[in-house]
Amino acid sequence: MAKQNRPAPSSCDCFVALPPATASRAVIFGKNSDRPRDEVQEVVYLPAATYARGAKLKCTYIEVEQAERTHAVILSRPAWLWGAEMGANEHGVCIGNEGVWTKEPVGEAEALLGMDLVRLGLERGRSAHEALQAITALLERYGQGGSCKEEPTPFVYHNTFLLADRTEAWVLETAGRYWAAQRIREGTRNISNQLSIGTDITAEHAGLRRHAQSQGWWSGDGEFNFTKVFSLTHQPVRMEAAKARYCAGKELLQQHAGRITAETIMDVLRDKASGICVDSEGFRTTGSMVSVLPQDPALPCVHFFTATPDPSRSVFKPFVFVDNVTPVLKAMSPSFGDKDPVQKVPRFQSRVDRRHELYRAHQAALDLMETSQEQGQKLQQTMQDLERQGLEAMKEMLAGGITLDPEELADLLFDCVDTEIKFYK
Repeated sequence: MAKQNRPAPSSCDCFVALPPATASRAVIFGKNSDRPRDEVQEVVYLPAATYARGAKLKCTYIEVEQAERTHAVILSRPAWLWGAEMGANEHGVCIGNEGVWTKEPVGEAEALLGMDLVRLGLERGRSAHEALQAITALLERYGQGGSCKEEPTPFVYHNTFLLADRTEAWVLETAGRYWAAQRIREGTRNISNQLSIGTDITAEHAGLRRHAQSQGWWSGDGEFNFTKVFSLTHQPVRMEAAKARYCAGKELLQQHAGRITAETIMDVLRDKASGICVDSEGFRTTGSMVSVLPQDPALPCVHFFTATPDPSRSVFKPFVFVDNVTPVLKAMSPSFGDKDPVQKVPRFQSRVDRRHELYRAHQAALDLMETSQEQGQKLQQTMQDLERQGLEAMKEMLAGGITLDPEELADLLFDCVDTEIKFYK
């Protein structure tokens, strides 16, 4: 576990468990999004859509070619940008990303953010592998770059990704436009702000090894180890801290191998001793997600989101893809259109208030927890009860014990958010 004198971590952790590591025949995905402390994360549902051939799409900074059809997605994202930190689509694909620094230099030139690639992969992939192919094609064509924080001083990184569906998972790690990927078919896997693919490479950029040789990073002899070849000789402090989180996360998953459930992953995401649940002066866990992806295609995938900071003091609320989903406006931030500081160049010269209604109510609840121990304990218990109700209902549905009406499912996340806000008040 992380020592108390270790520098506070400043990024994310992703987890996946596949049978036989899970308690049921389901793949379970989870992520903590660790971001600047005051950044607001919203949860947004976007329906499937069709577009004219040749249409353009504006991402956070640049335009790309739009797909003729996009899948319905549910996204947890920093409210100032187009992409997402994590999310899922209607076909049971989940993706989360992590910041990483390698020998390949990062540049401040605006391109696609890793968070843009998360959303693009979800909108274009019917499987984890198809989403990976979409991401790598866009990465090779457009590159990655641009500031990843809503501040005038640029904060730039490259990305690793964890992708999962009902049958398998993939780890995708990048360095500039170059990449390597590893397929995961069973057991557990996690990523934490560092390269982790060694010699077990399932797919890679066509010029990856040639590029490494041209830079003098690899001789061309012996096995090609992506992590050893592309990792920085002297790691930044934040990446050194990530090693402890990666080892702690791996250990927590192994401790529960064969018994992993959605609750297990929620507990891992709430683990503060390891640094997986972040609450430091500059960064904290601003949003969390857990998804249950049954291998039986007749059963629905269930996705849980907090839409609020600090999962140890937040409620995971369920979402299921159905037709005519009710928008959850109370978990969506206000829009500022062309007046948004992210749309003006130079960017981020001012700040706007992006707090949504759930975020504001949750802030008030956290303040109460910190000022009144008795009331704080009661509120914490209420939050746990709300979450338990959602988990039990989803368990019964996946076990075939209850059948929820499609209209109830369409309102599910909306109703949960509404109930949570009422309890806070």
